[in-house]
Amino acid sequence: MLSIFAPAENTLRKAVPTDFATLPETGVWIDLYKPTPDEDHAVERLAGVAVPTREDMQEIEISSRLYVENGARYMTAALMCQSETERPQITPVTFILANHRLVTVRYDAPRPFTLVENKLARNCAAGINGETVFLELLDAVIDRCADILERAGAEVDAVSAEIFEPSPARGHAPIYSQILLTIGKKGDLTSKVRESLVSIGRMVSFAAVESEAGRWSKEQKAQLKTMQRDVSSLTDHASYLSNKITFVLDAMLGVVNLEQNNIIKLFSVMAVVLMPPTLIASIYGMNFKMMPELDWPHGYPFALLLMIIAAVLPYMFFKMKKWL
Repeated sequence: MLSIFAPAENTLRKAVPTDFATLPETGVWIDLYKPTPDEDHAVERLAGVAVPTREDMQEIEISSRLYVENGARYMTAALMCQSETERPQITPVTFILANHRLVTVRYDAPRPFTLVENKLARNCAAGINGETVFLELLDAVIDRCADILERAGAEVDAVSAEIFEPSPARGHAPIYSQILLTIGKKGDLTSKVRESLVSIGRMVSFAAVESEAGRWSKEQKAQLKTMQRDVSSLTDHASYLSNKITFVLDAMLGVVNLEQNNIIKLFSVMAVVLMPPTLIASIYGMNFKMMPELDWPHGYPFALLLMIIAAVLPYMFFKMKKWL
């Protein structure tokens, strides 16, 4: 889908053209979402830039993601998408700045695009251009990453509390199974956010270098520097959160091992406690003819009492040694 945003009365109005032969020249932001070949060719004629293919956008080399061609700056970053779902994804998005016009190429729908679109539809600064829209999108993307990390951090803290302060009213096995699943999901989400932040940081650094040679305002250059610091701090926070998730996972596995050891210890103690009574019962179950106890009037209760004493003595010994 091809969308063109043009300034009108302190707002940025969206138009979805159907006739690609007559596209509006006043658009400062051209958004290509899952573009068709016809839409690609129309944008190339209007903006004078080559629209990269999906395969080009997925290249991981820096030279394929950040470069200048015919005066246009091409910047591709991996952005978070579907972070609230069970399967968060990162999707490549290309930003092209040429002649104070921004062209974005994407094959997914990251939330910052919708937020910026709605924000600029309500109000935008006079004299808005492609660089301004680009900075608005970058700011929204960075804020989105920060929100995801904050939510992931809160959920990891809740998991940590479940491990170290478990509720006695709930069973252990279901909790541990759910905790392991949650830790795995949060670890995957955090790694994807960190990967996205690394690519965003490279793009911001590239844009900052290019802004020094271009006609960017002082406010825009200062905003880029602020974004560099924000991305750096968020990357550090993502690394800290990854280490914390690793610690929580190790603690979880340690708790599971302790639970397993307690179960094995219980079975071992029970085996030792029941061994002497079993021995006594086996002896008196042999039914030899010359066994003197067979003729005793109280032989049966005597054997039962002897088995109870043989079971209690090992138990008392374990309690005295504090093995239980």
